[in-house]
Amino acid sequence: MSFRGTHTSRCVCDVWLSGPNSIHYFGSNCMFLPTVGQANVATALESLSGADSSLTVQTLSAEHEAEVLAFLAARPVQTVFISGFIHDNGLESSLNRGTFYGCRNAKGRLEGVALIGHFTLVEVRTESALELFARLAQDCPSAHMILGEQENVAAFWNYFAQAGRTQRRACRELLFEQRTPTELLEPLIGLRQATPDDLPVILPVYAEMVCQESAVNPLEVDPTGFENRWRRRIDQGRVWVWIENGRLMFNADVMSETPDVIYLEGIYVDPEDRGRGLGVRCLSQLSRDLLQRAKSLCLLVNEQNQRARAFYEKAGYTLCGYYDTIFLHLKN
Repeated sequence: MSFRGTHTSRCVCDVWLSGPNSIHYFGSNCMFLPTVGQANVATALESLSGADSSLTVQTLSAEHEAEVLAFLAARPVQTVFISGFIHDNGLESSLNRGTFYGCRNAKGRLEGVALIGHFTLVEVRTESALELFARLAQDCPSAHMILGEQENVAAFWNYFAQAGRTQRRACRELLFEQRTPTELLEPLIGLRQATPDDLPVILPVYAEMVCQESAVNPLEVDPTGFENRWRRRIDQGRVWVWIENGRLMFNADVMSETPDVIYLEGIYVDPEDRGRGLGVRCLSQLSRDLLQRAKSLCLLVNEQNQRARAFYEKAGYTLCGYYDTIFLHLKN
């Protein structure tokens, strides 16, 4: 989200460690918690501190999809998360685990789009729109995580926290991007797309990744939803693995995909295979294949993980953005 109107290469942020990059517990938990009612929308409009009283906000529906995607396409890398939800699920779906809102100016033009719910993702053109969405999100009982570019998360939080909401954990990460494939190496025949039969091998690894960063073990709090989420991603053809003798040697998956950008997460190399070049070769091969259907690949890595940064740079990725994620205590 950028209310300064600048088109920088900064992007979004999030969670995890245990392998080189971040894993986001986005997704299809078949559980939809209430978000924000119309009374709260009116209250948010009334509480705007700025002089701009011309803004309106609406719940977005399927008829707005083309307009919203065009708005988000102005910054394709920075909006890959929120755009990915729309491409996968549409604007109205329980799989989004939240509600999409649009903020318009006096001429009816979009000044911001937000997904408010379990995950809060915002893309705006003005600070007034940012403030409006922050105040709207204050009363969302299911709000779990805020994700965005560093300076914009800070601005969002200044408004959001005025309602007494508190942080449970915060994470700072770096966005890496690749636009040009690296040198073609000898193909690795063991790297393949995952099948549902691989779930018993990969789910414990995924759960450990999530737990290390968010302090919540999804196999304990929501095992069915967690499995369904990854089963769906496998069914979408978005998970790649190298498994030998029941051991997960390498894993990577596509969390979000738009016509321009693919976001990768869950990149994992078994500790026994680290430092031997296997991970770099697997990621390089996968990246080369994915760049045939998108202009750019991106991923996030914990700012403190120097080893992971070196890993991605060796695989042809370059630093392009700085992000923050805030995990929230649930309201009440």
